[in-house]
Amino acid sequence: ESDTASEISFQFNRHKKTPSIGSHSSDMASVSSVSGSVLSVYSGDFGSVDAQGTVEFALDYDEKNREFQVHVSQCKDLAVVDEKKGRSDPYVKTYLLPDKARMGKRKTSVKKRTVNPIYNEVLRYKIEKMVLLIQKLNLSVWHNDPLGRNSFLGEIEVDLASWDWSNRKLNWYPLKPRSLSAVNGVDHRGVMNLSIKYVPPGSLGKMCPRNPPSGEVHIWVKDVKDLLQLRPSGVDSFVKCYVLPDTSKKSYQKTRVIKRDTNPVFNHTIVYDGFHTEDLKDACVELTVWDHEKLTNHFLGGIRLGLGTG
Repeated sequence: ESDTASEISFQFNRHKKTPSIGSHSSDMASVSSVSGSVLSVYSGDFGSVDAQGTVEFALDYDEKNREFQVHVSQCKDLAVVDEKKGRSDPYVKTYLLPDKARMGKRKTSVKKRTVNPIYNEVLRYKIEKMVLLIQKLNLSVWHNDPLGRNSFLGEIEVDLASWDWSNRKLNWYPLKPRSLSAVNGVDHRGVMNLSIKYVPPGSLGKMCPRNPPSGEVHIWVKDVKDLLQLRPSGVDSFVKCYVLPDTSKKSYQKTRVIKRDTNPVFNHTIVYDGFHTEDLKDACVELTVWDHEKLTNHFLGGIRLGLGTG
């Protein structure tokens, strides 16, 4: 299971090209280990264990502290992951959808060697009630494997808009197989309007003052429509760009931040130089949209275009 909903580090080896010059240029530099590209936000290896059992929990909203509370009590009759040892080491994890990346995960402690774990823990979210009511709660149970991938044991999804908030009692709910919305967050995250072109080396003629000695990739990000509205005032969005497989700082470029708008107009052109025609078969443009906040940026969605398969 991949528990991350932010930027992921990974490694690529690539030959170094001539450094570029100018505020809107970067080269395809070699990389050792740098952060930058969202390789996987919702992916996971869910294992071959069939979901079974039940989970007991209660929901409450503390109006005074503006806090959403998930009271996780216990689980019963969970699937056995390690059949040889007859054990599972389960924990409970929650997300608010579709705002999975922004709010982050909450999870209980791990209870070892049991299919009937008792938690009696409260998972808390600081969130306005009106924002909470447009979300869904995804509560899932996982087997913890410190040496490998965690195994999915079952989940339940609650539509908070239709939840009976007068019901604060603990109740039992059957665990279900993995749902599509939990894997993908949401089916639709908006639309980006853009164009990409490649300018081969020497193609502009000797008389052109901007005739590039090497090829250039131009990416024009015009606008984005129908972004997720994470708060009543909208979102403060910007676009990050990398040309994969290079994720170094030289590859990283971004637009300005457009505030309080779910349909931002960027009208921004990004230029990468140091390209030869044969490089295009390995290259992939990755454009991701982020909500800007002071402490951290939150992933909203993204696209990849190109011939690269890495």
